[in-house]
Amino acid sequence: MPSNFYHLIAFAISALIVLLSTPVVKQIGLQSGRVDLPGGRKVHSQPMVRLGGVSIYLGTLAALLVVWGIGGFIDAGGDALSPRAEYEIWGVTVGGLAFFLIGLMDDLFGLSAISRLLMQMVVAALAWNVGVSIEFLSVPGLGLVSLPLWISLPVTVIWLVGMANAINWIDGLDGLAAGVSGIAAVVMLIVSLFMAQPAAALVAAALAGGALGFLRYNFNPAQIFMGDGGAYFMGFTLAGVGIIGLVKGVTAGAVLLPYLILAVPIVDMSTVIINRLRTGSSPFVADKRHLHHRLLEAGLSQRVTVLFIYVLTLWVGSLALLFAGMPSGIVYALAATALLSYTSWHIRKLCR
Repeated sequence: MPSNFYHLIAFAISALIVLLSTPVVKQIGLQSGRVDLPGGRKVHSQPMVRLGGVSIYLGTLAALLVVWGIGGFIDAGGDALSPRAEYEIWGVTVGGLAFFLIGLMDDLFGLSAISRLLMQMVVAALAWNVGVSIEFLSVPGLGLVSLPLWISLPVTVIWLVGMANAINWIDGLDGLAAGVSGIAAVVMLIVSLFMAQPAAALVAAALAGGALGFLRYNFNPAQIFMGDGGAYFMGFTLAGVGIIGLVKGVTAGAVLLPYLILAVPIVDMSTVIINRLRTGSSPFVADKRHLHHRLLEAGLSQRVTVLFIYVLTLWVGSLALLFAGMPSGIVYALAATALLSYTSWHIRKLCR
């Protein structure tokens, strides 16, 4: 069987399981009273089940297990992965489970921000220990710099924990986090295949199927939320795939690709933290300074806001395809730039 066919299978299985299991999860959540109540900075007007991350995780895991059972994880040459590469894949998979469970515990019982952060840091450090590690950084003027272990560890932990929380922070509108994560996962799938990293691409394919399948129930008007469990799982997995599928390319361009693909949640989170610190607020206290809140305040509807942020994510993703050196990257970048320009023009008209 062609290796790329495995990725299609993983995407389809994950999406199908999410489509079938989400209504069941929703019903269980309603019966047990596990709902997110409206009020405060929240934009929904009725109680919503926030356990959709269960479906996303089950779909992604099942897809990986099925493909692994069919043919195992293979390298670009069609051979079995090296032991280290398998450790990396399972490091992302098991680490994703741990992040999902941390978020699920918060969804069900409520955890303090500090306790969540500490648990996430421990899991990220364990993932680093099995090979999900950032070993190089691209430094202006110096090029590609190899990191000693004492720097690699905190850099990796900050990346894994930061991305998990960045995806959670943008999960403020119907379909926003799922759509952004799904688009980013598709771009990572394409780039990983181009860079001859089919095993990492497989994880990206399974995650993309789960995230985009979840939009059937999560796009405005949403029927269910993914909760912290889903957001933490998708954020960690995207960050992990970025490490094992892209950063491992050991070129200055490859090192920058994950940060470019995930630029929208990264910039949003960084801007919010800086603004909170500048005003003397705690960086952990939620407010309405995110990009989606600002667009809503400018007069855009939920759907238009979410679709605009989708376009932004597509645009930076197209730049990543160009930056990766794909022959057709310039075509995708020009098309995405034209779409972004049209969307921005249309939004300016709406905000007048």
